Amino acid sequence: MVSVNLPRLVATDLDGTLVRSDGTVSQRSHDVLSRLSAAGVTIVGITGRGPRLLELCRRDVPSAHWLVLAQGGFIYGANGRGPMTPWRSTLMPGARAAEVVAHVERGVGPLTVLVENDSSHEAPLMGDVIADWPFPVPIIAAERHVAFAGDAVKAFLRSDAIPAVELLPVARGLVPLDWCAMTEAGIGFVEVCPPGVDKGAGLSYVAQRAGVSLSDTLVFGDALNDLPMFAVAGRRVAMAAAHPQVTAAADEVTSGNDDDGVAEYLERLFE
Repeated sequence: MVSVNLPRLVATDLDGTLVRSDGTVSQRSHDVLSRLSAAGVTIVGITGRGPRLLELCRRDVPSAHWLVLAQGGFIYGANGRGPMTPWRSTLMPGARAAEVVAHVERGVGPLTVLVENDSSHEAPLMGDVIADWPFPVPIIAAERHVAFAGDAVKAFLRSDAIPAVELLPVARGLVPLDWCAMTEAGIGFVEVCPPGVDKGAGLSYVAQRAGVSLSDTLVFGDALNDLPMFAVAGRRVAMAAAHPQVTAAADEVTSGNDDDGVAEYLERLFE
């Protein structure tokens, strides 16, 4: 039975929220999430990371009943420690993603572009090779027409002249609303996702599958891509260094990810 003092579902963003700056998740965080799971609370890891990083996400949140990846485009259910069950996979035509890039470039100038077009384990990205990609996957140099061949999980856009958080509203204004969803996840890129894909839609899908009212959900986040789930969740907690818009949308603020802010907040639920 879930205690009346506990939420029925806890969803946490990973990078910048649960995961520390060194790429690890503390034992303290693992322990408190396991305690919540044992108490009957549904645990959800919800992230912008693509499906190629499914195993990394699972290692970061081993107690998760659900993993929501690619901003909500890919959703997996956990069966104990057995294989993850895919529940949803949402792609967009590469040709449409290429059109989005072309529209944005006409408005703001040249962009660095990476395309995620393979959902298999640790599959490479394709496009413009960069030295500062934050995850352990290779990048294959490719011309645009090659990178955008077939379907895409999403595309990443970066301008040398405009920071990503400022590029995002500009890019949204340059592209028809029904072409794609755009967001920014705190890694310096605008992300181009399939239409209707965001963390709010992903959280809503999981809550319905889990039989939990959105009013009984608690979420943690730090970046602009977390705003859609803040908009639908019952309770919203921002990290100490969260984007100002995320802080403004939150009910409470906890410590930063390097200070185990998620664990700190959740431990108070057991007091």
